[in-house]
Amino acid sequence: MTEDEKNQTEAEVAEDAENEDTPPDSEAPEETAAEEGEETETGAEETGEEAVEELTPEQQVEELNDKLLRALAEAENVRRRAEREKLNAAKYAITNFAREVLGVADNMKRAMASVDSEARKKDPALEQLMVGLEMTEREMLSTFERFGIKPIEAMGEKFDHNLHEAMFELDDTSKPAGTVMQVVEAGYVLNDRLLRPAKVGVSKGGPKEPDATRAAEGATPAPIDPALKDGQGAYEDKGKEPGAQLDEEL
Repeated sequence: MTEDEKNQTEAEVAEDAENEDTPPDSEAPEETAAEEGEETETGAEETGEEAVEELTPEQQVEELNDKLLRALAEAENVRRRAEREKLNAAKYAITNFAREVLGVADNMKRAMASVDSEARKKDPALEQLMVGLEMTEREMLSTFERFGIKPIEAMGEKFDHNLHEAMFELDDTSKPAGTVMQVVEAGYVLNDRLLRPAKVGVSKGGPKEPDATRAAEGATPAPIDPALKDGQGAYEDKGKEPGAQLDEEL
């Protein structure tokens, strides 16, 4: 083997040794990313452990007590809400039925109002029939009251949009404006809740109510007491006399 061939062989062997020591380019980034991921997970675990370790036993007990109190308060609110709904259901469960029965009471009143008192006196049979209707009406109103159904007293009262429904207006100067003058259909309430508004006719053009009139015209100044007025004048005159101030001090 010549000297040139020997040198070439040694150069090839050295190059092969360098290639074996150097890792491929594709493997280096993967190993680096894997190492970075392991470091990130380790740092997150350490941060979570530090956050848990930062709470002292007293703080943990206080936090648990706070959660317990909140849970108890929420349970108490749910219990009260359920109890209130149960009570309302018991009080107003007959609302729809009561509205339907009111029509029967209205028809009975109309039938009784259609019979003249003179006709009742002339016909004994009609008188007995009317007595039976009156007894039935009293029994019906008594049953209404036992179940919390009460009529609205609207005649002569001031119009209230929460209880009354205005159907028409009447010219009556003897009553303040907005006074109920006629009841077309009686209204009822069920345990202080409106069951049916009273259909009424109200007055218009009458004198205003005293409170409204006073508010519109403005309060007039109170008259001055004559005794106070005279006393004030005497005091002023006395102050003008010579030596009056000295006499007052003495």
